[in-house]
Amino acid sequence: MAAPYCAVIGAGPAGLVAAEALARAGARVEVFDHMPSPARKFLMAGRGGLNLTHSEPLDLFLTRYGAAARRLEPFIRAFSPQDLREWCAGLGEETFLGTSGRVFPKSFKASPLLRGLLARLAQQGVVFKPRHEFLGLGEGRTLSLRDAAGAAFDITPDAAVFALGGASWPRLGADGGWARAFAEAGVALTPLAPANCALHLAWSPHFLASFEGQPLKSLRVSHGEKAARGDLVVTRRGLEGGPAYALASALRESLARGATAILTIDLRPDQSIEALAEKVTRPRGKASLATHLRKTLALSKIDIALLREASPEGLPSEPQALAARVKAAPLTIAGVAGFERAISTAGGVAFEALDESLMLKARPGLFVAGEMLDFDAPTGGYLLQAAFSTGVAAGKGAARFLGLEA
Repeated sequence: MAAPYCAVIGAGPAGLVAAEALARAGARVEVFDHMPSPARKFLMAGRGGLNLTHSEPLDLFLTRYGAAARRLEPFIRAFSPQDLREWCAGLGEETFLGTSGRVFPKSFKASPLLRGLLARLAQQGVVFKPRHEFLGLGEGRTLSLRDAAGAAFDITPDAAVFALGGASWPRLGADGGWARAFAEAGVALTPLAPANCALHLAWSPHFLASFEGQPLKSLRVSHGEKAARGDLVVTRRGLEGGPAYALASALRESLARGATAILTIDLRPDQSIEALAEKVTRPRGKASLATHLRKTLALSKIDIALLREASPEGLPSEPQALAARVKAAPLTIAGVAGFERAISTAGGVAFEALDESLMLKARPGLFVAGEMLDFDAPTGGYLLQAAFSTGVAAGKGAARFLGLEA
């Protein structure tokens, strides 16, 4: 009896681990991707060191997924950060913990891990079909594709796993084009939106000329109930860096509601307003306010310039008010970067459209994994962990649907 046939649409991390799970279970697997080679965004992520996951306690780890935490929890518990580390070791790539608890491969690159996985998939008989574009969903499990020569054709696999990514960095393959086809087929979607991206604001010409490209160090930033700590970099269009990325979705949502999006910056997060006020009450003499702030609060030139950007009416002279401004300098955000520069994508296939194995309820045999799912997560290993965990879950779910032991 011939092995059941499964198509995997998308050759990023989620698709590749889904293919591995299916092949291990005994399915005949073909992986289709419209790029000439697999996992291009994964390889680009590796240029920065490839933060695979995070070592914090799993209960805390899960909270990073916000509203989607409950839906992602069973998949992440089933293929946990520790499982991911052991899986990497099995491919010959040991991992290590960074000082922040983040997990990286010892090679600090994505390419050795990808080579190991592709070699394993080749040994399992997985067939790759590059330059094949997904066009749409037909009836049942029928899928429409376009081959490398531009010819459209249909396949009807026994099961299929979709792992086409979101819409961020579209030049690397994930352009979000699948969303229209899924919507036309009646699949419930949350609109795709850029996430983990730079913030746009209008700097004054003087500030930009003096400080473009320079860092703002050891800050706490907040918007509503969201907050993050770390360093930011001043860019021509606004701010980049981990804290900006962490708040980008909340700021984008405020703008979408028509609200004013204020990013509040605390330049001295480890000191109270009272402590700062006591310091600035020290005799100033003939020193300028900038010199006084540098000497009493150890603020840098860029810190003081940022305070002035946040205070077009002028800095307060009263010590308590001045200290309060150092602790909460408000910047008005004009927008966030688009898909072309976003690290990830929010929105996607609604979990309500899926069963507990990530199969489309309305299309038995069709499964969805990775960034196509409707979740938003910060950088720090959470994005890749969710991609791997849901890829494994979808692959095993498809195997069980085919009657194979996952």
